[in-house]
Amino acid sequence: MRFSFTLVISLILFCSGLSMAQAAKVNQRDGAAAKVTPTEQTATHSATYSYEFKQPVFFISRVFIETDAEGHGKVTWERKDADEALTDPFDFSPNAWARVRGLWEQLNFLESGENYQAERQYPHLGVMWLRLKAGANERTAEFNWTSNKTVEALINEYRHAADQAQFVFDITLARENQPLNTPKIMETLETLYNRRGLSDPQQLAPFLRELSTDERLPLMARNRAVKILAALEKEKKP
Repeated sequence: MRFSFTLVISLILFCSGLSMAQAAKVNQRDGAAAKVTPTEQTATHSATYSYEFKQPVFFISRVFIETDAEGHGKVTWERKDADEALTDPFDFSPNAWARVRGLWEQLNFLESGENYQAERQYPHLGVMWLRLKAGANERTAEFNWTSNKTVEALINEYRHAADQAQFVFDITLARENQPLNTPKIMETLETLYNRRGLSDPQQLAPFLRELSTDERLPLMARNRAVKILAALEKEKKP
């Protein structure tokens, strides 16, 4: 077969242009991957956030929550009447973790050297620790009372998260072994909900639906689950 000289030249130019375009795309991708802003580096860097509370005379004598940079981790309790610590998997809801992560960032915790201990001392109410580790950087702050409003808000978030996790642990245990204890546990949950003492009540909705139809539980416990669910549905409506 015979091709005209013009057609051959056109094919050569077309192939050359295609190769250059592909090379340009590769270079663009490489450049985008190589260029990482400091904010992106911080966001992708592994970090461990933790909160700890201790007061040996309290029934719950120790609470420890440790999570990764996405809010997933574990919670540990120590009780006066137990020989061993109790540990469960733990997850902040996305909404709760956004609040908690935002408070850590407001504190600029790793770079700050601020002493969060207030002038007044209340060691009888327990001692608290906030810890953050990111790469080679690590800081721990210890205090028993604080006047820093951001720290106070962060501590309250962790307390609410611990109480919510404690409910899930207690009701799960009672559901399997002592169903007659579940009405009292559900009453405690309702009290926490009414005083806004939970991390994210909506996170509990699927579990409460399950409890509301579990015929192993006394009717009083199931009815309270239904009542709280109704309140949660009402909250969701605009």
